[in-house]
Amino acid sequence: MVVEANQVSVIRNNKYILKDISWSFKRGEHWAILGLNGSGKTTLLNVINGYVFPSRGEIQVLGKTFGKYDWRELRKSIGWVSTALQERLYKSESAEDIVISGRYASIGLYEEPSQEDRALARDILEQLGCRELSLRTYETLSQGEKQLVLIARALMASPRLLILDEPCTGLDIFAKEKLLSIIGSFSSRPDAPAMIYVTHVTEEILPTFSHTLLLRRGQVHSSGETAAMMTKENLEDFYEIPVRCENLGGRFLVRPFSYL
Repeated sequence: MVVEANQVSVIRNNKYILKDISWSFKRGEHWAILGLNGSGKTTLLNVINGYVFPSRGEIQVLGKTFGKYDWRELRKSIGWVSTALQERLYKSESAEDIVISGRYASIGLYEEPSQEDRALARDILEQLGCRELSLRTYETLSQGEKQLVLIARALMASPRLLILDEPCTGLDIFAKEKLLSIIGSFSSRPDAPAMIYVTHVTEEILPTFSHTLLLRRGQVHSSGETAAMMTKENLEDFYEIPVRCENLGGRFLVRPFSYL
């Protein structure tokens, strides 16, 4: 199993942030996590990464049980791409140096990288179709280019699990589609890590994400194969309003019915 959660709850100030989360994520699958703002997505990611300890229940990630293994070591096998990281990076560094820093889980480089590290960073950027960004400073990159660099940085440590936390935030429609296309191509590679894609926008869930977890008010509403989750009936129950749902080549466009 990649992730196996059993009745996981997180309680703060006598309030449930997550409640009785049970979820199994098998190797060979890519999952999307769909939820509105405040649904508990970030807390669940923090639990997976070992930054938040469950108040109740048990979670295993990559075969290791939380509380019985050094999560600092396990994090070396987990790549987490989040826009929050952008504010912490040194804007004057080159894209290549930022990618290399992912090998050491550091902000900035404190010694000259080896030629092997530089070659690997350039190869990863090449795989993501953005080798030309290598020598540009981070501050000169567009939002979409920054996200690609963050993904490359996460891949530098050869993670077994890659988490993409709302990577399309702040992108215009064309930059979003370019990024999604690259993610789709990369995820289909035989050597790609297991992936979790977190979003509140249904049409960002690519066909490569074969399974989806719907999270609402800190609880699992439903989970399973994406096509079964993205039905009009299930989504109306999930959003608690009438919706219109269109399948556009394996991607699902969902809108409140009253707006159409």
